[in-house]
Amino acid sequence: MVTGANYLLEHEGTKILVDCGLNQGGKYAEDLNYQPFKYDPAEIGYVFITHSHIDHIGRLPKLFKDGFRGKVYATSATRDLMTVALPDNMKQITEEAKDMGHEPLFQQEDLDGLMALVEGVSYNETIELGDGLTATFHDAGHILGSSIVEIKQGEKKIYFSGDLGNPPTPLLRVTEKITDADYIVVESAYGDRVHEGREERREKLISIIESTIKRGGVLMIPSFAVERTQELLYELNGLFSAEGGSASGGNDKKIPRVPVFVDSPLAIKMTGVYKMHPEYFNKETAYLIKSGDDIFNFPGLQMTATSEESKKINDVPSPKIIIAGSGMSQGGRILHHEIRYLPDINSTILFVGYQVDGSLGRRIQKGDKEVRIMGQIVSVKCRIENLSAYSAHADQPGLLKWVGGSTSDEGGEGHLKKVFVVQGEDESARTLANLVYEKYGVDAVAPSEGEVFELDPVK
Repeated sequence: MVTGANYLLEHEGTKILVDCGLNQGGKYAEDLNYQPFKYDPAEIGYVFITHSHIDHIGRLPKLFKDGFRGKVYATSATRDLMTVALPDNMKQITEEAKDMGHEPLFQQEDLDGLMALVEGVSYNETIELGDGLTATFHDAGHILGSSIVEIKQGEKKIYFSGDLGNPPTPLLRVTEKITDADYIVVESAYGDRVHEGREERREKLISIIESTIKRGGVLMIPSFAVERTQELLYELNGLFSAEGGSASGGNDKKIPRVPVFVDSPLAIKMTGVYKMHPEYFNKETAYLIKSGDDIFNFPGLQMTATSEESKKINDVPSPKIIIAGSGMSQGGRILHHEIRYLPDINSTILFVGYQVDGSLGRRIQKGDKEVRIMGQIVSVKCRIENLSAYSAHADQPGLLKWVGGSTSDEGGEGHLKKVFVVQGEDESARTLANLVYEKYGVDAVAPSEGEVFELDPVK
């Protein structure tokens, strides 16, 4: 299990939270979400949101429900994505609560109250918190609007990585380099793994699509609604070009055109938010948009927003490609397609993102021959493929290099004192912590949930 991100920073009576996420990974994680916070929400003055994924924002309405009335800061894009992500999450948890016979985690009034406290800010905008405390957002390159949060007191700085991007991404700018950290709190989802290269990724995707088409099967892609779906659309826009690759594809190789479905109301709405914020895109993507390329659309693509449209996908002859949520197969429309096509030897399921331990996606990924979906026992006979390079998370070398940016070894200021490795499974977190110490000689620890540390006072 990987717990939802939630970090408390205290200074002279000021209490600051960075993220307030939902725990994910099986029933145990779900039960944790209902437990009281280990602090008094009414005493929290500020909350800084790194990005809009549910494991970073999912318990914010509960925080409000339990008494929080402070200020919430996020980038403008993150705020807009939250207006879509949190209502969708509330719908899911309300349905789950009804099935389990207990009250939902929060109500609509809690969500409305929370969102009224959220203020959108820009990258590199300094936020004054009083008593010499400031906060600044930096570009994390993970998803649209994602941020590294810097908290400064005097000359001391602590950085919370949130989730770091996996550059170069097709859409976003690269992760901002940090050189002056005294303390770092860094994620470790892929702290013990190395992603494929971008060109290798593209060639493997082509191969998977072509082989599935040749067999006359269905390519199922469980995909996160934010960033992953948009990246896939951008890539397919190029690969399916009749001219053998558009500018967005950046290649001359084309693949046979087949029907492609984005079967996720959430992903469709999120794509709309992406279109609202081209200011966050990298120069290449911004140029394509300015040149008239609809980077998230191409002939043969269908956005199935309604349940009726979704059901009609079954009537479309194979081969076809279905991109649907949720990204870990923990709910959403992908479940219906998995019930139908997991037993089909000609079909393929392709994982393009992290599958947390305990999730249905992880069980399929690791090779379970049978899985339970919506009360049914489903045999798994289709091909199982993985493309970690599509992950929006930095891999081990990327994480290590980013942390090392504040050391003299990597040309930084060299006063990094301690690194806290979080947001990863135990082995991944410990591996990264050990590497930080071995390579840079900096004290690094993988804290347990609820563990408290006292930082050196400002001198």
